[in-house]
Formats: sequence, C-alpha cells, structure tokens
Amino acid sequence: MQLYELTGHELKEKLDKKEVSCQEITAAFINRIEQVEDQIKAFVTVTGELATQQARAYDDAEPVPGLGGIPYGLKDIICTRGIRTTASSRMLENFIPFYDAFVAARLAEHKGVLLGKLNLDEFAMGSSTEQSAFYPTRNPWDLERVPGGSSGGSAAAVAAGEVAYALGTDSGGSIRQPAAFCGVVGLKPTYGRVSRWGVMAYASSFDQVGVVSKDVRDCALVMNMLAGHDQQDSTSIDKEVPDYASFLTPDIKGLKIAYPREYFQQGVDSEIVQQVMNALKHYEQLGAIIEEVSLPHSEYALPAYYLIAPAEASANMARFDGVRYGLRDQEADNVVDMFSQSRSVGLGDEVKRRIMLGTYALSSGYYDAYYLKALKVRRLIAEDFQRVFADFDLIVTPTTPTIAFRFGENSGDLIAQYKNDLLTVPINMAGLPGMSIPCGFVNGMPVGMQLVAQPFDEGTIFKAAYAFEQTTDYHRARPTLGVNING
Repeated sequence: MQLYELTGHELKEKLDKKEVSCQEITAAFINRIEQVEDQIKAFVTVTGELATQQARAYDDAEPVPGLGGIPYGLKDIICTRGIRTTASSRMLENFIPFYDAFVAARLAEHKGVLLGKLNLDEFAMGSSTEQSAFYPTRNPWDLERVPGGSSGGSAAAVAAGEVAYALGTDSGGSIRQPAAFCGVVGLKPTYGRVSRWGVMAYASSFDQVGVVSKDVRDCALVMNMLAGHDQQDSTSIDKEVPDYASFLTPDIKGLKIAYPREYFQQGVDSEIVQQVMNALKHYEQLGAIIEEVSLPHSEYALPAYYLIAPAEASANMARFDGVRYGLRDQEADNVVDMFSQSRSVGLGDEVKRRIMLGTYALSSGYYDAYYLKALKVRRLIAEDFQRVFADFDLIVTPTTPTIAFRFGENSGDLIAQYKNDLLTVPINMAGLPGMSIPCGFVNGMPVGMQLVAQPFDEGTIFKAAYAFEQTTDYHRARPTLGVNING
C-alpha cells in the first residue's frame, strides 16, 4: 500500500516510529498530485515547495502530537498569509492575504504540511463545484460526475489521495454533501465551535469550518487541533473542548437513535433510503435503540434558507466593490461605473443571482413578507430538533437525496440544484453538528449517512460513527482513477 493511501493517523504512527520521514510522506503526496490532478482538478494552488520546506523542518525538530507532520489541504476560502486565496472567483484571482485564518494558524502551530488551496463553488455558493470561476472539480469515483459542493475540491482531494485530510466550510451542507458524493467523512461542527475568523463569509449565521477526512479517527484528531474559543470571532463560543479521540469506542449499546420520516420520503432516491435503512439495522444489531420520529417543519427549511442565506450574502458581498481590494475595472469613467463593472466582470452568475435575491428579500416592503417569516421558520425548525433530542441521543438521515449527478445535469434547473441541500440545510438552520459517513454504494457511487447530535455534542457523533466504521468496510473503498495504485 502506498503512503498516500493511508489515513492520517496511520501515517503519524509510522512517522513517530521513524519508519518513514515527513519528507518521504510529503513527496508521496506531491507525486500523487502530479499523477492525478490533471483528471481531478481539486487544487486552485499547489504549494509543493512550501510543503517540502515544512516537511524538512518537521524532520529536523522534535515531533509534535496529533497529526503534526501530516499533509493537508485548505478550501480556498480560508485565508493564508503569503499564499493566494481566491474563493474560486475572478474577483480575488490575485489576492494574497497578509494574515492566516484562525484555523490555518492552528494547523501551522501543530506543524501540519500544507499542500495547497482547494477548489470550490465561487464564494461557496453552489453544490457541485461547477460554479468555480476557474474549472470544475471532478469526482474521483466517476470523472463524468460532480464531487459536490461547495467544498468539492476538499472532498475530491481526500478521496483521490492527494491530501491526507482537508478543511472545508459548510453553510447548508457544503462539507457533508461532497463528502457523501466522494465516499469520505465530512463533519460540520456546532456553529461557534470552530472560529470563522479569516474565512471569507458567505452567510455569516450559517457558515462553519469543518473537516473532510478518510476516516472518523482522523476527523477527531483534526477537530482536536481546531476547536476552541477565539476572541477575534464574535460568534466563537467559549466552552470547554473535550478530547474527541476519547469518544472513539465501538460500544454503543443503549444509544437512542431517531430517524425522521420526512427525510426518507419524497425526493430521496429509494436506493439511498434502502442503504441508510440497512445502516440503521446494523446499528440495531450493535445494540442501539432505533425509532421513527417526525421533524414536521423541515420541509420548509430549503425555501427559508434560500431567503436568509442570500440576504446575508448580499451584505457580505458588498465589500467587493473594486475599491479596497480585488478586481477593479480600470476603464470606467466614474466611480459608479467602476463599482458596477468591477462586480459584473469579477462575479459569476450564481453569486450575482444570490446577491440580487438577498437584496430583494431585505428591501422595503418585502422584509416582513419574506425575510422575517423565514427567520420564524428557522426557529420552528430548531424547536423540532429540541423536542426530538429530549428523548434521543442521535438523529440519522441520508446525507443527500441522490448519488453524485453528472456534469450539466442540473445546469438548467435551479430548483434541482438547490434541492441537493434538502437534507443538510435543516441542520445548519438549527446550528447543530452533523457528520456524513460512507454507508454503501448505488450504481458504483458512494452513499452517505448523516449523523446529527445536540449542540456541542460532537462526541456522540464520533462514537456512533466510529462504531459503524469499525464494523463495516465502506470507508476503506478507494477510487483508482485509472492509475495503478500499487505501482
């Protein structure tokens, strides 16, 4: 087995035992990127020279705990000092930050090895990575299919073995949905658990930084490095952080798991429903208690989300005006034309669409009719989850209503595009933690199962996910990409 095929914790074990050097591990990943990146297009920027320098420095110093010395990638919406950060937009094509985002600094402090910045839907607005201003990323399991989005580059890079793990952001499912499409683990922590400082905002009350990894243990170890209070982020919660690895036990006897009927009905492919129901039966065999429940207001989550999130986006995107930073139209005769033309050239169609929708929802005469009602629906959705968690430890649903779709399949149907977030958006609306783990295959493509817990109870998710993972083999499957993985 090649080094790039191993999980982060397997690599770290070899590194600590001095069976392999950090430079050898890093070289294996750089070689893998050179092998498959022309097919996958997961990266916007590859930082091979920097990674080599960081690996050499790690080998020359004392080892550090966690996943120190292990190569990773960052979604290109996370600011990195001295490294281009584009948000996959022409507006920021040449933007180089002078500071690290909180999460980037945390991984640097733990001596991680940064292999590069990963592709996404422009400014995280999309569910397929087709909305990148540069090029679409391809699904390693089928190059004619999308990897999901907006963190499609992160999920594809992990699935293809180009990085050991990656960070993404999740506003309505943007980590969990691509993780499901690419057959990897994807965690969206509780809102406020991980700092958003230095991460370009899409919808500020939804956005959350999270982890994409090959298995649950890696995810727990990365969360140990990321979680914690940040005074620079007003939405960061000052709450004690447990050792997430301590929850990795296969014993889940007596765990009460609910599955909401609304998430298994109309709009969800029957084959996916069957795979998740089989997983629930497996949990029952492991000693968990399984019961059906109802989350009646979840059906309104998607329309409410696509009022609230674009409204927040319209405010956040106002900073990109061609004045302070980013693309500027040099041909304009006056400042008004410069504003308009810079945004017209620099922003893609989906970004413009959401800005216009959000501005409309916030405008005089429509605020009460649309935006305020959507906020009330958000509260009802959160209360539904609270009622269920009064009696249950965990909620299980499918992650996505379909397997990864083909490129262009939904390009002419906006409703179909937005429905990709049907099962993940309610969790963001309620600010809950959610994880997608592989639970099967349909037509050779991965299927994801979503685990949801109470706020700041990521530990229960890790425990249930680990128990499933230790008694199944879905997470061990790897796409070959036409490359001889043994050579």
